Amino acid sequence: MGKSSDYDVAIVGGGPAGLTLGLALSQFVPDLRVLVLDRKEFKIPDDARSLALAAGVTRIFEVLGIWDKMSAHAAPIAHMRVTDSGTGDISRPLFLSFDGDVHPGRPFAHMVPFRDIVGALLEVARSRVELKAQAQVRSLNTGGATAELVLQDGSAVCAKLIIAADGSRSALRDMAGIKTINHDYHQNGLVTTISHEIDHGDTAFEHFRPAGPFASLPLPGSRSSLVWTESRAQAMHLKFLSRDEQARIIEASMGNCLGKVELEEPIQSFPLRLCLARDFVVPRLALLGDAAHAIHPITGQGLNLGLKDVAALSEVIIEAVRHGEDHGDLNVLRRYERWRRLDVALMAMVTDSLNRLFSNEAVALRIVRDFGLGLVDRMPLIKKSLMRHAAGQDPGGPKLLSGQDI
Repeated sequence: MGKSSDYDVAIVGGGPAGLTLGLALSQFVPDLRVLVLDRKEFKIPDDARSLALAAGVTRIFEVLGIWDKMSAHAAPIAHMRVTDSGTGDISRPLFLSFDGDVHPGRPFAHMVPFRDIVGALLEVARSRVELKAQAQVRSLNTGGATAELVLQDGSAVCAKLIIAADGSRSALRDMAGIKTINHDYHQNGLVTTISHEIDHGDTAFEHFRPAGPFASLPLPGSRSSLVWTESRAQAMHLKFLSRDEQARIIEASMGNCLGKVELEEPIQSFPLRLCLARDFVVPRLALLGDAAHAIHPITGQGLNLGLKDVAALSEVIIEAVRHGEDHGDLNVLRRYERWRRLDVALMAMVTDSLNRLFSNEAVALRIVRDFGLGLVDRMPLIKKSLMRHAAGQDPGGPKLLSGQDI
């Protein structure tokens, strides 16, 4: 056995969720010994994606003092338009729309390049949190008064609490024996960035098609991020077309609502599946973000769910430490699980149901879903409630989501 290092919290996974948790803990309990380790180098990723950060999530970054760094190339989502059509339909009738702010001067989301999210987090984390790169975990032991991670180089990391923030195929989750609920959608998500001749007016468009949803999300200038769903076979076909051919297919899929488009980045493709952990916590271990839940991207809530986890878990840990409790104790960790379980389950159910409801050509289902969308559109109180929930602005939520210090 190699050298052993002791910490209060060890976070495995240096993505946005893991880094944000490390920053929150170090900001509100400066004496807490926090380590973030990752099997890769800590660097800005070569990733063209832009992600929608909900209003509550941007408040987290404001409290941590990094939103200004992160939002330099961000664009607000001030409006949303939802349409539906079948294969070959020329018209795309509008069934649901959202306009306005969740609070005065605060749109319900911002589109932020993934590179800027990670870049801002890393810039601050390097001076506030201990980082350990190229750290591959070989084994996990959570049976004692502290947990132990044994790394591939033979060294060990001991901590009162281990956080598994290592993604939807979490190795730590498997080592801890936590079972999952899985469903393969047999679909791929496609992502790219386009420029277009018609200004988007800070509007997000989501068009439901039989193959799956097609969303364009506003970026600064006459540019948008595209996220859409296709069958595995069609996704593979699209990946190998020329950029001009891809652009023509995108224009048609969007109903030419933004005019002529040009691709700024190659199309990225990734398989879609549902993965829910049956337990979010065991003694000395808590799952965070995709390690606890990976859902369909139909509502763009994946990263937001993970950062809501951060807001809840950081508050639970910080209050336990301040009260002199063992923050790795199962009874403490279950407060986090109870806080997050219902929201995650509801979002998983909603995204799964929406995908099943809209990704088909059944005429009867289409009539029902369009009637439902139109009905919601005529109920402003329900619309406002839905948007507040998606924005992470529900009453009684974690303090960070409402911009409060812990």
